[in-house]
Amino acid sequence: MKKINDSHNHMKRELSNRHVQLIAIGGTIGTGLFLGSSRSIAFTGPSIMLVYLLAGTFMFLLTRAMGEMLYMDPSQHTFINFITKYLGRPFGFFSGWTYWLSIVFMGMGELTAVGIYFQFWFPKIPMWLIQIAFLLMIMSINLITVKFFGEAEFWFAMIKISAIVALILTGIFMVAVNFKTPVGHASLVNITTHFQLFPNGWMKFVMAFPMVFFAYQGIEFVGITTSETKNPRQVLPRAINQIIFRILIFYVGALLAIMAIYPWRSLDPKQSPFVWVFKLLGISWAAGLINFVVLTAAASALNSVLYSSGRHLYQLALDSKGHFKKTFAVISDKGVPARAIMFSALVVAVSPIIYSIPTINDAFSVIASISSGAYLLIYILTLLAHRKYIQSSDYLPDGFLMPKPKILDPLTIAFMAFIFVSMGFQSDTLPAVVGTTIWVVVFGGYSWLKHRN
Repeated sequence: MKKINDSHNHMKRELSNRHVQLIAIGGTIGTGLFLGSSRSIAFTGPSIMLVYLLAGTFMFLLTRAMGEMLYMDPSQHTFINFITKYLGRPFGFFSGWTYWLSIVFMGMGELTAVGIYFQFWFPKIPMWLIQIAFLLMIMSINLITVKFFGEAEFWFAMIKISAIVALILTGIFMVAVNFKTPVGHASLVNITTHFQLFPNGWMKFVMAFPMVFFAYQGIEFVGITTSETKNPRQVLPRAINQIIFRILIFYVGALLAIMAIYPWRSLDPKQSPFVWVFKLLGISWAAGLINFVVLTAAASALNSVLYSSGRHLYQLALDSKGHFKKTFAVISDKGVPARAIMFSALVVAVSPIIYSIPTINDAFSVIASISSGAYLLIYILTLLAHRKYIQSSDYLPDGFLMPKPKILDPLTIAFMAFIFVSMGFQSDTLPAVVGTTIWVVVFGGYSWLKHRN
């Protein structure tokens, strides 16, 4: 087996297996599950579980492809480097900056969510003040040490997991005692009665896939932490292999519990199912409890955004020349890319300014949705790089191998392409398809002309 090349990795390896396991969970659980599950269920009923399973399986295969390359060379700070190495500099340059911008826009969205959730309790505090205060706090967590980041993310994830486990246990209890609800009784019959694969038509079933994909977006963060773990080749396979089980337990388990408690056609798409399930138990402060959980989920996502965007900007600087490299390819005494983290946070801080200008709100939403479309392109390029890797001299036959890559790589690429096409079926995601296409033509063309030689 090849030795780990650590010659360019000056970051401290302070993340333990405990940290990475919880970061992996945090990367697959977003605010969408707590707030948007009713809306996704309303799309296609109980068959939404099949959508989550299919999407989750392909996202798992994506992480296995990333994991195999990172296992071969865990000194890399980002999987984008493999795109550069195996597909060429134009694709790497395009992917590096596209991915960094996508993460930053994701951070802007999460920062806005933090402000909204915090105003639930303190409506008189200005939104911009809440956002800046939270951003400074999360940036400080990232600047102290990577171990401190891991510890914060561990507890953020624990809060999210506790809420989901509580919902699942509540569902089991209600079904077991045939709990009476305002519209009937809690029972598995609520799921199986008149079950249809396409209760609202096949188009709604297809349109549910982009929604579910967005819930999984960011699942690759677990791979980015590899270069800062103490035993990367021991920790990485364990963390990635358990992703599929977490998907089954947390996503499918939560949806199963919700639909068993309440007939799915009676759900209010605008209300969080977590809130009313806990209210059925007599918890009057359920809304405040779930608001705390989603606030934690948004803070966790913002924490991961600054961690990941800082590492990516550091790597972009490391691979560049001149003043940009001297400024951002720097590691602090704490062993973190402090300047890259602070610059990423500064760009995220533009969010309060944008949201304070009413005429720009819609434009910002379009840009944010374009970043989601760009994510699909990055994932496809990563899978193409993986195909090149297994044909290269770097291939590690005794490494962390993706199963049946000659079959599953093309299948996963086809699934990502299917998600991109299905985004064109909805008015709120159509701008992402158009905008991403324009971005590929303009910035992709620039990247090719700049680095074709």
